Amino acid sequence: MGRRALGVRAAAVSFFRIISVANAPRASRPRVPALSPQAGSGGGGLVLVGRFGAAVGLRGEIRVQSFTQDPMAIADYGALTDATGARVFKIDRLRAGGKGALVAQVAGVHDRAAAEALVNLDFYADRARMPAAEEDEFYISDLVGMTAVSPAGDIIGDIVDVPNYGAGDILEVKPVGGGETLLFAFTKAVVPEIDAKARRVVVAAPIEVSGENEPAKEGFTRGSGG
Repeated sequence: MGRRALGVRAAAVSFFRIISVANAPRASRPRVPALSPQAGSGGGGLVLVGRFGAAVGLRGEIRVQSFTQDPMAIADYGALTDATGARVFKIDRLRAGGKGALVAQVAGVHDRAAAEALVNLDFYADRARMPAAEEDEFYISDLVGMTAVSPAGDIIGDIVDVPNYGAGDILEVKPVGGGETLLFAFTKAVVPEIDAKARRVVVAAPIEVSGENEPAKEGFTRGSGG
């Protein structure tokens, strides 16, 4: 049996808002890499904003999948990097391709072979260039790496991702004692407190696993190997 992501009943739900830089369906959004303690993905305060696709033509152009709300804004973040921050990319030119695709000319990429070397590579922008989050808004990269604790202060584990399988955003937590990850509905009922400065969230959902024929507790489910 695969994993299920359960939430509290819709009538009683008050949601937080994830600031999504993705236009693609959230279920297919690339997973955020592990973060440093200062909440950046790729170790330097980075946010995933796009991915290189197939090479186009012979002069180094390459398709780009943009995860920004305005796809063309991908070129407005200045220098872009890989997940480590070691490789830097600058989009010199960006144009609309066929069927809604974007085609980019990247500085220093002058032929098809150089473009093909970038295929399927994710690229990132400096977190400091992102708009400030408003109240009850969060970037995924700001949540990943936070510690989840119970209302009594017991450590549950660390947030490793914030997936969305269609029913709402979920905090995926790696248990402190190891084992399968835990999934908690990212609602104010289940997560009543978020301390960004302390890098900690309070999770009030019951830590209980449902049996094969027993309904799971609202707001929580555990991976079952799927």
